[in-house]
Amino acid sequence: MKNIFKLIALFAIITSCKNEVVEEPQKEDGLITVTKEQFQSSQMIVASPTTQNFKVTIKSSGKIDVPPQYKAKITPFIGGYVKSTSLLVGDKVRKGQVVITLENTEYLDIQKDYVEVAEQINYLKSEFERQKTLYNEKITSQKNYLKAESDYRQAKGMYQGLREKLLLLNINPANVEKGKFTSVIALSSPISGDVTVLNANVGMFMSPSDIIMEVVDTNYLHLNLSIFEKDILHVKSGQSINFTIPEASKDIFTSKVQLVGKSIENKDRTISVFGTLNPADKSKLLSGMFVEANIIIDSKNGLGIPIDALITEDNKNFVLLLQQNGNDGSYVFKKTLVNIGEKTEQFVEILPNESINESSKLLTKGVFDLTN
Repeated sequence: MKNIFKLIALFAIITSCKNEVVEEPQKEDGLITVTKEQFQSSQMIVASPTTQNFKVTIKSSGKIDVPPQYKAKITPFIGGYVKSTSLLVGDKVRKGQVVITLENTEYLDIQKDYVEVAEQINYLKSEFERQKTLYNEKITSQKNYLKAESDYRQAKGMYQGLREKLLLLNINPANVEKGKFTSVIALSSPISGDVTVLNANVGMFMSPSDIIMEVVDTNYLHLNLSIFEKDILHVKSGQSINFTIPEASKDIFTSKVQLVGKSIENKDRTISVFGTLNPADKSKLLSGMFVEANIIIDSKNGLGIPIDALITEDNKNFVLLLQQNGNDGSYVFKKTLVNIGEKTEQFVEILPNESINESSKLLTKGVFDLTN
């Protein structure tokens, strides 16, 4: 008896599932048929393209950058071992602020050589002047005079060279002449800005080819874009730029063309365009960020449809063109290839052809429900 009840229940479930029919758009011969009920339940809209104002733009890409004078890479003049540093990436530094100290016995050798030459130079100067006087009085030979002059000038050149080397190492020559030697030097930041790169740990040896730290003054961030040769004559100073940071945000930022390069040097036949940034945006952006930009060079009127009405597949664009409106309230659409032009936030320009014109009827709302 229990088995009979189970069979009856199972039959009832199967029957109810068969009666519950989910209607889907019918697709035959590339045509899509939508019933009246489907059209109304999805709140679909059929409309013709409308005239919209579109900005004529040149697409470009580039990065957020700073002028060379506002980006500093700190390297040692003579290598040494990192003795101390208290900075982290993101810290702010002032121009002239000590950012790291290095230690090396080679610094002591330079100071020792400097003192030795400094002590010799007074004697050699005196000997040169004495030999010059004797030579003028015909008492000594020209050979002795020239040797004294050569020794003095050589020592003087070595003295000046070692002095400049000490100054490059931030060691005070006056202290060295007093016998105050040091094996530790301090490196200072040549500009004010933010630490963007830090490659030093305590105890690490840093050679002159190593970049210890990079400092960038973000107050001078700007756009550095590349445009192709065919677009150069259309870009001028003062034009507006809309750009995005595709890897970080969907926000649209604005800029203006500040400078346009004057020569084409790259193999890809491009030229640089520099744009100013709004002060409020600089705090959100980082040097080196990749950007995609549109340089606005003009405006025009064109046929537009809502962006949601456009179907993009395999780098091709389609719309659903109304073919027939049945007596039963059904709609028949054909997926039709179109070429597009400019875009705004809400509309995309479609270029008229033999299939699409300003009187064409297109599905402008509900496309997603039919294509997904």
